[in-house]
Amino acid sequence: MNQPTDNTTSISLVLAGSGGSGVITAGNMLLAAAAKAGWYGLMTRSAGPQIRGGEAAALLRLSSEPVSAQPDRYDLIIALDWLNFERFADEIPLDKDTVIIGDASAAKKTPAFVTEGPARRGDIDFKSMSKAIPGGRPNMIALGTIGALIGLPEDALDAALSDALAKRGEDAIAASRAGAEAGRAIAAEMPATPKLPTPEGEKAGRWLISGNEAAGLGAIRGGVRFVAAYPITPATEILEWMSPALTKVGGVLVQAEDELASINMAIGGSYGGVPALTATSGPGLALMTEAIGLAVASEVPVVIVDVMRGGPSTGIPTKSEQSDLNMALYALPGDAPHIVVAPNSIRDCVFTTQWSVHLAEAMQTPAIVLSDQALGQAKSVIAAPADIAFFAQRETATTPAEGEEYQRYAVTASGVSPMAVPGTPGCAYTADGLEHNPRGTPSGGAKDHHIQLDKRQRKTDDFDYGQHWADQAGEGDTVVLTWGSCTGPVLEALDNLAGTEQSARMVSMRLLMPAPKEQLANALEGAKRVIVVEQTHSGQFMGYLRANIDLPKNVEHHCTPGPLPIRPGDIETLIKEGTPS
Repeated sequence: MNQPTDNTTSISLVLAGSGGSGVITAGNMLLAAAAKAGWYGLMTRSAGPQIRGGEAAALLRLSSEPVSAQPDRYDLIIALDWLNFERFADEIPLDKDTVIIGDASAAKKTPAFVTEGPARRGDIDFKSMSKAIPGGRPNMIALGTIGALIGLPEDALDAALSDALAKRGEDAIAASRAGAEAGRAIAAEMPATPKLPTPEGEKAGRWLISGNEAAGLGAIRGGVRFVAAYPITPATEILEWMSPALTKVGGVLVQAEDELASINMAIGGSYGGVPALTATSGPGLALMTEAIGLAVASEVPVVIVDVMRGGPSTGIPTKSEQSDLNMALYALPGDAPHIVVAPNSIRDCVFTTQWSVHLAEAMQTPAIVLSDQALGQAKSVIAAPADIAFFAQRETATTPAEGEEYQRYAVTASGVSPMAVPGTPGCAYTADGLEHNPRGTPSGGAKDHHIQLDKRQRKTDDFDYGQHWADQAGEGDTVVLTWGSCTGPVLEALDNLAGTEQSARMVSMRLLMPAPKEQLANALEGAKRVIVVEQTHSGQFMGYLRANIDLPKNVEHHCTPGPLPIRPGDIETLIKEGTPS
């Protein structure tokens, strides 16, 4: 039944099943095998709101070129069972060229959107086949089937299996190999799918990494040596990765009892002289806002990584959205200048988090990093990120000369004043959330308040952010203005339209607070058309831009909430046809 198909540069597939069926494990193995074969790849994962159990899916895109966006359609879908599979109907675009392989033993439970849809069908009795193999599992059979259908070299898949199961022993490896071999054998009976060409050229220097792991690496590269945090989806992997990694560089991670303790421990560690970080998601950030304001007032640097998810409240923990933007920008009490930055790819999670540590330490203020589930929990095969020379450099105080008085909050041209490490002789001062005079003594006087407000504002307004404030690409008089995880689909759309009448350029903002007003105005110069793209329901990014930037009156706006991703085809349609009125 399986006939050779034309080679392609990219193939997209889904491996789905109920919780515990091992689809995420198999997806990780497949991505690792693709990396070993010399391909690039991206894997995002989808699960129900219960976080554990229920339905789960690994959504993969493998390519001979780097990829940073989910596809417009899927070539292959394998369902180990049909339990709650219909919940993925909106997330998995099907067409007549899609191949769906389901569990033959439960064919009667096939969802209507599959049986009534245009996709080509095939069935495999995963359960019976796995029972015939000692220690066999359906997900390994599916893995072998996928490998054969898409042209994945057997040696790459075998090596990935061996690596992933090394700690479970030879019996587990042997059973998985047998399952994969059975899957390869039955693939010949399935409908044909595109095959990726055998990769050529240099394979070294590539990483397989998630956005959360990349953020942890960036933090360590930036100088973070103390982390306090409370686990929360989808940020927990930052802590899981950093815990052993910190011990290798002399650092410490503490799992606090809640988010309030986390942020205050991080502030305390930083006050003691050690660059510090906490990681959370929207509900946790909401609890931290008062303490972040304390860090602004007392001028204590700290980094907060917010891996956003669907809201409000506990919302959709396992799906992505950009709707914490307003909270990150405006939720602190009073006039509280701080830094807000956002990575625009999994690879950029390294740089942006490292940069955030540099900014926080240099300006002695909190820096919030707005990642999201689409970046944080996704894994990608990427080119190794450059090791940029950003490292925490805090201006510290020394013992004052005889007759001089240490003023922790002395008024300076830059707004930054030397910060004493506790115990430095002659440098005792009060550090709390109350307004104060230059020495640190609490004050309710208008003069002291105005002076310190100006000082704190000057730090962030006058800092030289260089060219890192945004990433720009493409050519044309149409500009797509976006940020964060929307960047990947925008870039792919621009690549697809390059050289046509619809060619366009992109500005993806990495620095969100303070607003880079002059830089953005210069970047938009000459634009005849501006399209703002974001993943919120209320248009938070557009509101932010309107409040801070002199945008053209006729700006087009594509605003869609999660959990569905923005896809390259969506952007191409916007550029070609405009946004709906």
